[in-house]
Amino acid sequence: MERRTVFGGWLLPILLVLPQVLLTGFFFYWPAAEAVWASMTTQDAFGQGVVFVGLDNFVELFIDPLYLDSILRTAVFCAAVGVLAMGAALGLAVFADREIRGRTAYRTLLIWPYAVAPALSAVLFLFLLDPRVGMLGRWLNRIGIDWDYHLNGTQAMLTVVLASAWKQVSYNFIFFVAGLQSIPRSTIEAARMDGAKGWHRFRTITVPLLAPTTFFLVVANVVYAAFETFGTVAALTHGGPGKDTETLVLKVFRDGVINHDIGSSSAQSVVLMLGAIAIAAAQFRFLGRKATS
Repeated sequence: MERRTVFGGWLLPILLVLPQVLLTGFFFYWPAAEAVWASMTTQDAFGQGVVFVGLDNFVELFIDPLYLDSILRTAVFCAAVGVLAMGAALGLAVFADREIRGRTAYRTLLIWPYAVAPALSAVLFLFLLDPRVGMLGRWLNRIGIDWDYHLNGTQAMLTVVLASAWKQVSYNFIFFVAGLQSIPRSTIEAARMDGAKGWHRFRTITVPLLAPTTFFLVVANVVYAAFETFGTVAALTHGGPGKDTETLVLKVFRDGVINHDIGSSSAQSVVLMLGAIAIAAAQFRFLGRKATS
């Protein structure tokens, strides 16, 4: 039987909801509206005001090869971070879900990196992979591998992918462990009694039952890589060398804050916002289908 809270009047419900409405309006809807308005304006030739240009900023974005390159680069970056972070987290979660001594301590230690700030994860990888001060970076150069992510675009992308994925492994690990624990042990035991062993049992039983968790994490990792890795990329490579690690969120910052092109930067922000809304809508649609099926 469904239980509902019934209020005797309208004032108390409004007072309870009002703080959240004010916070959402002040910190989301107002900045979003400002960004939408700014995306349809540009500075006049003398810098004395703004001129309404409609959708011209959006048209210029999608005919700009540099912006299209940033989209492709961000897509590759998001895919690499997601695959690496989710793959590592799933492997760790499978081992941590076993009946082993010290399992609680292992889980606690694996969760800790999630508390590290993105910029701090960049500093950790700087001390690891920097060609001059990094332990691994200096060792690679010492054995004859020409390692310098400040000059090599492929190495720079690999560095920011590793740093970003390492930061996200703990988040994925928490959900994968929860998903594994929600799988009925009777199902696993039945599969074991039917002769399903090792990898075959994991592929045919565990992976399908983890599908809702996996899809949620795919969306969460894409959003994380697209938006929350700004601090990591900015601290490690500043988008360089050249523009080889300049993702969309870093391009928004560079065009708006450094180049003072507020109209283009706002248009890019709106595109990113619409992309995040589309991803979230796809997630809710998929999970809604799973819940009703």
